Amino acid sequence: MAKVSLPDLVSYTILIANKEIPSTYGVLSIEVHKELGPGLLESVYEHCLFIELQNRGINVKQQVYLPVIYKEQEIDINFRMDLLVEDEVVIELKAVETLLPIHKAQILTYLKLADKKLGLLINFNVPLLKQGINRFVN
Repeated sequence: MAKVSLPDLVSYTILIANKEIPSTYGVLSIEVHKELGPGLLESVYEHCLFIELQNRGINVKQQVYLPVIYKEQEIDINFRMDLLVEDEVVIELKAVETLLPIHKAQILTYLKLADKKLGLLINFNVPLLKQGINRFVN
């Protein structure tokens, strides 16, 4: 799993399961950030991004439970992905001064446990949201 840079948000597309998915997630995150600005709690940004995605007809689930399976036994550690888009893209939101290694470990853990290929870690507590978008590939 490696962190890769996020190309132009408007024109970038990804291919998942033979289906192109436009990178509107980053664009919609920027829309939420422009409307609200930095400085709010993570949950506010999560709900607003959820609304933006739903309003555009994008399949999105919020606070998705993620079990840990150890030796065929389910362990409830209460992991929850903030958003799961099109059942393929994990979006983890933060509203922190600085992203720490633990935040990056969190998105990578979710990608691995959920067996998903693409994740976005978005920190809304930045002056320009483009600086807060991090893309991860499993």
